Amino acid sequence: MSREYSVTKSFKFAFEGIKAVFKEEPNLRIHFIFAIIALIAAFLLGFSAIEWLILAFTISLVLILELLNTALEALVDLVSPEVRPEAKIAKDVSAAAVFLAAALSVVVGIVLFLPKIFLVF
Repeated sequence: MSREYSVTKSFKFAFEGIKAVFKEEPNLRIHFIFAIIALIAAFLLGFSAIEWLILAFTISLVLILELLNTALEALVDLVSPEVRPEAKIAKDVSAAAVFLAAALSVVVGIVLFLPKIFLVF
């Protein structure tokens, strides 16, 4: 059975998902705050087009993985409300993906921001 939705409804569903995760997940809010700080700093430091692209990709990677992690955790809780080793592995691996992306974003931030900060000071 196939469901067909208008583009408007698809956007509505997407924004409802973002709103729900933003409301329920403190980690997403933390990532979002750091993303805003990084974007403001990039603007003030005069990032080049390629630096903006790298920054946008890195921020998007972290936020997308956080959204997927939240979806996977909700699905695991739905399918396996009891504590099971397999459920724990699924949740831990998903959280590890977010952690690795966040760690990568720190490295990318150092590479992009430090040279520009040193030029200012």
